[in-house]
Amino acid sequence: MKASPQSQLRLLELADLDAELARLDHRRRGLPEVAELARLETRASELKDEIVVTETELSDLAREQGRAERDVEQVRTRIDRDRARLDAGQVSAARELATLQSEIESLRRRQGDLEEIVLELMERREGLVSRRDELTTERDSLGTQMTEVAARRDAALTEISEQAGKASEQRNGIVAEVPADLLKLYEQIRDSRGVGAAALRAGRCEGCHLTLNTVDLNQIRASAPDEVLRCEECRRILVRTPESGL
Repeated sequence: MKASPQSQLRLLELADLDAELARLDHRRRGLPEVAELARLETRASELKDEIVVTETELSDLAREQGRAERDVEQVRTRIDRDRARLDAGQVSAARELATLQSEIESLRRRQGDLEEIVLELMERREGLVSRRDELTTERDSLGTQMTEVAARRDAALTEISEQAGKASEQRNGIVAEVPADLLKLYEQIRDSRGVGAAALRAGRCEGCHLTLNTVDLNQIRASAPDEVLRCEECRRILVRTPESGL
């Protein structure tokens, strides 16, 4: 294949721009803000579930506490009623009096047991409320963090897009000046090797970093300036430059 030395040199500019575009694409896909945002979103989902569970437990506990408090009130009412009968002297028979006093003592023990249950439920509720408040605070803080990280991500993506747009525009300008057959070969090599062209600098291929032997260098020296050369090792287009060392 033949191509003017100037066209071949444009391939090095094209390779530099392709490397820049690849770097920008790698940066875009590897933005730390993307991974950080994903982690924060996962935690936010976990917090949402934990808050729902805590709220459900609080609701169940409130109903249980309400029942226990009503039981305490019922027992207290019965005690007050029985005490009123005693204080009013409505019970005179010794056996009935003993039975009533025994019932009052039993009710007082029942009241004590129920009040302990209520106290335990109140302590559990206090712990759940504290836990819910902690989760809510973390959720709110997480929302602020997510907003900040998303803003940094969007700013970085905007910067990358602007740089990529400029590089693509420059690339299109160069592509328009490179002969079609040379460009096709370059693109084929780039698809398989990642880099389509490399400079020969100081007797070394800048693509695979192989130093050429004397025989290969002599063959290159003997080649016409418009001959499109290929590196024997990496098969990339080998572009001669003033720094080639020929």
